[in-house]
Amino acid sequence: MYNGRMAKPVLISGIQPTGSLHIGNYLGALKNFVELQESGAYECYFFIADYHSLTEPFTPGLRSRSDSFGGVGKEEKERQVLDLAATFLAAGLGPKKSTLFIQSSVPASTELAWILSTLTPFGELRRMTQFKEKGGEKESANVGLFTYPVLMAADILLYDAKTVPVGEDQLQHLELARTLARKFNAKFGKVFIEPKALMTDVPRLMSLKDPQKKMSKSDPAGCLFLDDAPEAIRKKVMGAVTDSGGAVAYDQKQRPGISNLVLIYAAIGGMGTDAVVKKFSGEGYAPFKQELAELLIQKLAPFRETKTGLVKNSKKVRGAFAEGAEKANAVAAEKMLAVRSALGLL
Repeated sequence: MYNGRMAKPVLISGIQPTGSLHIGNYLGALKNFVELQESGAYECYFFIADYHSLTEPFTPGLRSRSDSFGGVGKEEKERQVLDLAATFLAAGLGPKKSTLFIQSSVPASTELAWILSTLTPFGELRRMTQFKEKGGEKESANVGLFTYPVLMAADILLYDAKTVPVGEDQLQHLELARTLARKFNAKFGKVFIEPKALMTDVPRLMSLKDPQKKMSKSDPAGCLFLDDAPEAIRKKVMGAVTDSGGAVAYDQKQRPGISNLVLIYAAIGGMGTDAVVKKFSGEGYAPFKQELAELLIQKLAPFRETKTGLVKNSKKVRGAFAEGAEKANAVAAEKMLAVRSALGLL
């Protein structure tokens, strides 16, 4: 086995580079990644899922202005990948504690995905909820949306991952990975480990402009980005939709606007929603919003400062992920030797 492998169970997860992360992405994934890394209980692999992100529309042409990474003339996807890499590091993930890599830097993932696709029934993929939700039934839908879960299975099985932190929406995909591991092992001999889910408690944050809709990058005005400047945070929070109640309360059905802000405060402040309501008992919306904005600015300040430094040192960012890619490739190469041997491929 690769010399860097430890006896700890392998844990793996990835994030797509499709633009700046918002506070919901941080609380639902990145913050959890850092906590899992620091727990010392796992051998952690965290990657930037750039292959997966190609299923979503993006602009590959020249950029009209200089930006954080690469400047004028660089492709948008490269900028997104490097920006997310800097975000990983700024949030607290480190190459000495976790294996950090970019998905496309390990070609074995697509090789294994092809092999697994020959074991995957058409109907199994067609039943995937996310495929249906993203318009997969349309004739114009790209095939990548359809085969996405097979590549995800390859990403997991390639590294002998025993644990995969997932939200409710990814359980169906993880179950496919388990099914394919079982099917391959039964047909060709035991090669893969069946991964298990580590359920994550993901706060469902809603748009600041429309609390009936989930917070999304596609609605910048209603979205709190990790990269937002303090002035932008204050403006968005103070202008957030609440309701006519007047008092700080938590009731997602009857008072979704103020409840969304309470949930954000609780998640960022590390306290329960009841404690937040009690803290602001007798206070109006304005002072609560002001304190929420300042809390967000304070909590995100170290991240923003660190990321600013990383943006100015892209060599360091690339180096951290190149180091992880070297290890990931070594592990993947060993696994693919076992896969080819089991299949009778030379």
